[in-house]
Amino acid sequence: MADDRTEHILDAALTAFCQYGYGKTTMQDVARAAGMSRAALYLYFPSKEDLFRAGSRRAHSRALGEVETALTQQGDVLSRVDAAMAAYFGGLLAQISSSVHGGEVLDASLDVAGDIVSEAHAALVVRLASALHTAAAAGEVQFSTSDATAEDIVLLLLAVADGLKKTSADPQLRQQRKALFLRLVHAGIAPLRQPPTEGNAP
Repeated sequence: MADDRTEHILDAALTAFCQYGYGKTTMQDVARAAGMSRAALYLYFPSKEDLFRAGSRRAHSRALGEVETALTQQGDVLSRVDAAMAAYFGGLLAQISSSVHGGEVLDASLDVAGDIVSEAHAALVVRLASALHTAAAAGEVQFSTSDATAEDIVLLLLAVADGLKKTSADPQLRQQRKALFLRLVHAGIAPLRQPPTEGNAP
């Protein structure tokens, strides 16, 4: 029952942060949104910072769960990694992206919960790199031709995905550029075809 109450409070807090921004949101605003007294709210969270950090931790945990789901789907490994990245960032931005205070809430994530954000990002890299390692073990990809590690490739994919958001406001153009980049990465880590032996030569 307490867990359900906590979830309800965190839902209410997210609504309040999106409505007022992190700086202007008060514990009274959250209590009102949650349908409880401020005194009762303090029994669950001693400060606005603790409340925000708990919400950030929950959001990143859920996003990592979406990553796990995306990586188990059908398709080549780069497509699954791309889908997992989209699920991760889409899940984190789902509600705040439509808020006029979304930028402020994102800034607060780094200022108030930077350690949580960093830990989740590291966990994301580990999960995506693990998918690439599994694909390499199955012979789907190989890293020796590009002289890169799975972690190198994941970090590059994340950097490019972030950079593309800043290069164009046109989502179709960003999608086209991302698709091109994924094709280039795939070509760089595709297994080399063995040349035919003399006996099997046409």
